[in-house]
Amino acid sequence: MAERLAKLLAVASMALLASLVSFGNLTDYGSNLQFVEHVLRMDTTFPGNANMYRAITSPMLQHFGYDLIIFLETVTALLCWIGVVTMWRALRGENAVFARAKRWAIAGLTLGYLTWQVCFMSIGGEWFGMWQSQQWNGTESAFRFFMTFLVILLFVTRAESQTSMRAKT
Repeated sequence: MAERLAKLLAVASMALLASLVSFGNLTDYGSNLQFVEHVLRMDTTFPGNANMYRAITSPMLQHFGYDLIIFLETVTALLCWIGVVTMWRALRGENAVFARAKRWAIAGLTLGYLTWQVCFMSIGGEWFGMWQSQQWNGTESAFRFFMTFLVILLFVTRAESQTSMRAKT
């Protein structure tokens, strides 16, 4: 029971994190839009950067990219919250029931991992050279986020012991 509860609470913590990030981006849209604009424009990368052909200067495309990030963060939060509820309902159930209940959480944690690893680390960090910027470099934060999602994903997907949990009647 303690392991199941730990898994549920770990998923809830990531649901809260994704919710707060999404909420912050929605309620203070302009602050982080500025971050996305600079990363996509590549205007603070190393002087003479040969990869400047990758820069996106279109405000419409910058908004689209930022809106996509917010959408992914929001869906991550929703999937994790649904996972928390389904895991809570199955907390005292058989192993197979609890394993099925984890599916939503696994989907949310996976999407969270992919959002911060692919969008921020791979695309922002490498493709747009965010790592070169002293002012607009989010690679360390992205790393903390996606590693946390990954560790919790690994923990949640770990099978429970063979001892079945029967619902109390």
